[in-house]
Amino acid sequence: MKLYDYFRSSAAYRVRITLNLKGLAAEHVPVHLVRDGGEHKQPSYLSVNPQGLLPALELEDGTVLAQSLSILEYLEETHPEPALLPVDPVARARVRAICQMVACEIHPLNNLRTLQYLKNALGHDQETVNTWYTHWISEGFAGIEQVIGSDGYCFGGALTLADACLVPQIFNAHRFNVDLAPFPNVAKVEAVCGAMEAFAKAHPSQQADAE
Repeated sequence: MKLYDYFRSSAAYRVRITLNLKGLAAEHVPVHLVRDGGEHKQPSYLSVNPQGLLPALELEDGTVLAQSLSILEYLEETHPEPALLPVDPVARARVRAICQMVACEIHPLNNLRTLQYLKNALGHDQETVNTWYTHWISEGFAGIEQVIGSDGYCFGGALTLADACLVPQIFNAHRFNVDLAPFPNVAKVEAVCGAMEAFAKAHPSQQADAE
């Protein structure tokens, strides 16, 4: 497999964590989101993923999967051990809901292209952009704080796909100096899961293209 990846992309970070948890190897193909106007906008990458977003996972037969949550579900379905979704349908739905709270509610408002549009196209200064970022991530974490566990895992006292989604979003929060003091359950997930090898190896600082 090939993972088209950017070291600071939280969506790609989710996939790296899940690959590690599943014990799966993938060739990492760096696609820089900033250099040369964004390598994801170049024809070489658009031929892989016409939407120009990261990550993309190319399977051994050449099939390309896009959208991180879809990739996580594919990995869970094709490599069910260790299980990262509960057996019970209601519990599975709750884990998926936490994943979506991160990937569908927080992330789209705070990803790079949104922040660039606010600054470059709409003319907002960096302070305003930072205020926007802090508002949406704090609002999102306030909701997540109420539905996750207090034991260092998002759900059920065990690793799930929700942890793989939340830890990268916490990394982004630190980048923008978001205060995590109001979110002790969120911080506990970072402390417990972030110390695990699968999470540590997926951290942006450990990627070959980190800069």
